[in-house]
Amino acid sequence: MSIPDYQSLMLPVLRLSAEGEKRVADVENRIADEFNLTQEEREELLPSGRQRILHNRIHWAKFYMSKAGLIASPARGRFVATEAGRALLATKPARIDVDLLLNSPNFREFYKVGAEAAEKTGTSNSADITLTDAASPSTPEEQIEAAFRSVQLALRAELLERIVQNSPGFFEHLIVDLLVAMGYGGSHKNAAAQLGRSGDGGVDGVVNEDPLGLDRVYVQAKRYAETNTVGRPDVQAFVGSLVGLGATKGVFVTTSIFSSQARDFVKHLTQRVILIDGQRLADLMIEHGVGVRLSRALEFKRLDEDFFAEE
Repeated sequence: MSIPDYQSLMLPVLRLSAEGEKRVADVENRIADEFNLTQEEREELLPSGRQRILHNRIHWAKFYMSKAGLIASPARGRFVATEAGRALLATKPARIDVDLLLNSPNFREFYKVGAEAAEKTGTSNSADITLTDAASPSTPEEQIEAAFRSVQLALRAELLERIVQNSPGFFEHLIVDLLVAMGYGGSHKNAAAQLGRSGDGGVDGVVNEDPLGLDRVYVQAKRYAETNTVGRPDVQAFVGSLVGLGATKGVFVTTSIFSSQARDFVKHLTQRVILIDGQRLADLMIEHGVGVRLSRALEFKRLDEDFFAEE
């Protein structure tokens, strides 16, 4: 069974909170057992990798019900069902969701304030938009992360398209910029002098692995269209060049993809050979700020529990 959405978790969370004060950690395993979640599902993380999906959804279920007056927070990190919450449970509801919470004046007021704030910033036209977003099966954080992933995927595709449109010389300079941004090659000048200098068979260049040049990494760069696949023969030729040079480390970069045979080939080599395909190349460019610039930064803040703790 897949991880339930946060609205499906509202009723189980309220039932458990009616037993007495609880923490999210107290109810997480019990809810996972109730929904027969596998260990992998219990440990599955949000794309950011900073929080478990189940934990996040329980938190938002609890948060929304607190805005409807069904749950209260008597102490730091703890929650418990209110009289209103117990009264709702007494009616034996089959499900608790946003539509049901909207019957609460407090909950409607909460979303009215959110809608008005959105209108002032130009991010919403009416309360209906905000309420529709609340009815989504995804939590607000999941919606944000999904939108972020979509933007990243579009940026990745655009980067690769532009790289292929430019010259091979531009691609070499791009690799220099990326290696320097990642900490290789010492200074940009030294890296540029090394890359493209050797001309040894299947090697396009060599860069220092560290600023002192104690070890070196050999580089091969292939600027191919997305439909072209780099196969085992190309990678094998590169490895052969490494052997001839007495090198132990190599990086093969392409704007396209590697065949499964090519990836399998490098797994059992005595040399350390890293294959960077187009997708990973674009991801590294985004991560290290090469060929991209900051367009807009959003800062999300959480409640500081320590600030409100009284000794």
